[in-house]
Amino acid sequence: MVLQNVLQLLALLGALCVAAAVGRLLARLARLPSVIGEIVVSLLLGPALLATGGPAVYAAVLPQDLLAVLKEIGEAGLVLYLVGLVHRLDHGPGGLRGRGVRRITIGSLGIPLVAGLAFAGWVLWLAPPELRGHANASALVLMLAVTMSVTAVPVLARIIEERKAALGRSAELAMMASMLIDTLSWLLLAVALGLRTGGIGGVLQAFVVLAVGGAIAWAAHRGLATAWSTRLCASSPRLVAVVLGAVAITAGTGIRLAGLTAVFGAFLVGIMVPRTEGWSVVVRWIGRIGRALVPVYFVVAGTTVFTGGVAALPWLAVVLAVALGILGKVLGGYLGARWGGEDRLTSVRIGVLVNTRGLTEIVVLQVGYTAGLLTPGLLVALLVMALLTTALTGPLLDLVDRRTAAGKALPVGESAVR
Repeated sequence: MVLQNVLQLLALLGALCVAAAVGRLLARLARLPSVIGEIVVSLLLGPALLATGGPAVYAAVLPQDLLAVLKEIGEAGLVLYLVGLVHRLDHGPGGLRGRGVRRITIGSLGIPLVAGLAFAGWVLWLAPPELRGHANASALVLMLAVTMSVTAVPVLARIIEERKAALGRSAELAMMASMLIDTLSWLLLAVALGLRTGGIGGVLQAFVVLAVGGAIAWAAHRGLATAWSTRLCASSPRLVAVVLGAVAITAGTGIRLAGLTAVFGAFLVGIMVPRTEGWSVVVRWIGRIGRALVPVYFVVAGTTVFTGGVAALPWLAVVLAVALGILGKVLGGYLGARWGGEDRLTSVRIGVLVNTRGLTEIVVLQVGYTAGLLTPGLLVALLVMALLTTALTGPLLDLVDRRTAAGKALPVGESAVR
């Protein structure tokens, strides 16, 4: 029986890898970021199986005991992936001091937070009770504000890599601001989780946990920066990668048991590792393993949300979330860049780039849902917002480029006539 379960688990993992690859291929054919196809296919895999095969087939392919194992594997993959992501969030010596970056960050974070507060006001006072749920009001408001403010650094990096020559200065500014935005968003998420568990006391407990974890990470960073550990990393990178991966998963589990989410364990381990070439190679291996397992995380999320049943797609919530999400980010990025002294074209491009939410937003939403802050209806509406805003990044940049090229092609004086 144990052997049968192991074989079934391995077959499921293989099937999920194939499904993720198909999703990436479909996204590329549609000229969308590959992560969009991967997320959509993974999220809908469980519901599609239930719809086509019925409850009996669904239970045979995805029994509850294997789903529990897949949940642990998916969370472990997410932690490993985020370690690699956080390790790359090096702001550089001038990144935090640059006036333009700071002002772009203020605009790209502040205005979306206001948009999130507006959405939260609608949810609290005008939305149907089943959409609002029973979460603590303060925690829910902050959670919704955070969901509007996130920018997905990994997806943004891919888009910039493909278009860097055409984007010019806007690429670097958007990336640096997005790193700061995501760092601040994770801290705000910790506050929301703290409010959920016990008001101000819960917030203080969350920050005590993070402070203790940060102190341990700082001490470990000092130890890992020694010449001995650097030589060990260079001579046995695979062994070091296995040990570091185990440390990351353990840290994530410990943070989760302390009342937060495993995401913060990954965050602490990511900042713990020195940014040397040898350690960067080790972290890249860990990140790749995590990236391969992330689809498992989304499959479990899809089976939890969609097969549980959302009575009807909350269309008004979807429209409001999409409209406020785009307005907050694009307008915030544009105004922040103009405030920082950038020209109109660069500012527009920055606004479009920081509107990319992607994988980071999906993780934040799943954390909020697992914590009981988001109802299934809110989760679905915000998932649609996250996927649409990410998918629109490329087409919006193409539109800006076409309008710019058309404007340059006009004879002198013709634009004034128009």
